[in-house]
Amino acid sequence: MTERIIETLADVEEGAEALAALCPRLGAARALCGDLPLRRKPEGFAELLSAIVSQQVSVASANAIWGRVAAAGLTTPEAVAEATEESLRELGLSRQKIRYAKALAAAGIDFDGLREMPSEAVIARLTEVAGIGRWTAEIYAMFSLGRADVFAHNDLALQEAARVLYGLETRPKERQMREMAQAWSPWRSVAARLLWAYYRVEKQREGIR
Repeated sequence: MTERIIETLADVEEGAEALAALCPRLGAARALCGDLPLRRKPEGFAELLSAIVSQQVSVASANAIWGRVAAAGLTTPEAVAEATEESLRELGLSRQKIRYAKALAAAGIDFDGLREMPSEAVIARLTEVAGIGRWTAEIYAMFSLGRADVFAHNDLALQEAARVLYGLETRPKERQMREMAQAWSPWRSVAARLLWAYYRVEKQREGIR
């Protein structure tokens, strides 16, 4: 696996400089937003479970629910497999997310092995699990594995940030976003960080947990 890995803030800065040189609008966004965050996260089961918890709820709600899940010690496949549906529901998980959490616990993902796989293969493996869509897999590849050239094309905050930054009449859908992001390779993960930062400045709220 020879893909570039983002490990330090210097890596993020390198990508940001390249993007600013490539596109004046990205350069303007960078000047407005300042230094971008590293956003590296741990690898493993707990991070994917946290991502499932975050789906289709606000950042504040996701943080609250995940805080209760973590406090209950439900951060391993074994613990989630043994937990009752009632106990998970009491922590704030919907019936659907309980099903997804159980599926993840039973999936037998080789998290160490993911490090050696190309990003698209990582995404393919993760999306085999019920409840892990492409967005969740892309976020894991970006932040847990540190892949430098992954983008979450269907992320609404990224789409809205791109609409405002590029003066588009409507928010770009996944296909248009994919076409736009192609120009930002090999630093698409840094472009995502920049657009999330721009979203926070423009909308005064976080677009990513």
